[in-house]
Amino acid sequence: MAVSTLGRARGWVAVAYAVAIAAALVSLRFAPVLAPFWRVALADAIGTVVIFAFSVAFANSSFYDPYWSVAPPLMGLAWLMGAEAGVPLPRQVLALALTSWWAVRLTYNWGRHWRGLDHEDWRYVDIREKTGAAYWLVSFLGIHAFPTVQVLAGCAGLYAAMTGRGPLGLLDGLAAVVTAGAIVIEMVADRQLHDFVVANRDPDAIMDRGLWAWSRHPNYFGEVAFWWGLAAFGVAAVGPAWWIFMGPTAITAMFLFISIPLIDGRMLRKRPHYAEHIRRRSRLVPLPPRAE
Repeated sequence: MAVSTLGRARGWVAVAYAVAIAAALVSLRFAPVLAPFWRVALADAIGTVVIFAFSVAFANSSFYDPYWSVAPPLMGLAWLMGAEAGVPLPRQVLALALTSWWAVRLTYNWGRHWRGLDHEDWRYVDIREKTGAAYWLVSFLGIHAFPTVQVLAGCAGLYAAMTGRGPLGLLDGLAAVVTAGAIVIEMVADRQLHDFVVANRDPDAIMDRGLWAWSRHPNYFGEVAFWWGLAAFGVAAVGPAWWIFMGPTAITAMFLFISIPLIDGRMLRKRPHYAEHIRRRSRLVPLPPRAE
């Protein structure tokens, strides 16, 4: 794809997210009767519908892909501004800064690999082939709405951190270490995989170096750890409320029982010797490889 064409594609994505954010802000302005969490949830839902409209208009559900990382810092900022508690607390600044760092890095990583309007995530292509005329209903429910609900639930810890007033303590330090460490793991894993793909000339080769020698999906491990880090911030702010753990639990289950089986299954179809890779290496948590 020509650079100018890719630039136009990125421009359309920028337009889509600008419209989605504007619509979300309008909803925040005109929904004051709702509790703070649900006001932002409504704005989040409206933003998702806007992005879905662009996905349909351009026949490309990958318009939604950056939503996973774009939404959380904006939701955190909305909750912080709605708290009206004066000067932000150190926990609020730290949690929002780490969330923003994660968001910028993950969004950049998506943008670096997205090739334009004719490029759609392979999982969406498979779903389109299997669902036929029902694809856009499935796309709205499964590719757009379901991840939005998951991310909103995952951000419950961020909501607690933005609105809770618990004293700063050791748990905040642990939360910061887990969250920052998770981001670094994702950065390193993504960089190692990118370098492998660029340098590799063997179509049957399997990435088994660096962090990938200890886990089949170290980038997913970093992603899961990030959400548990946010949950730890939430517990530090308001205590171990049950609703803080719903999101990280659901996201962990999604990676373990949906995302990883999909990718492993695809790799087995393309590279039968991937079965040995599965036998020797941990599914998610980095662990020493099993003996041959």
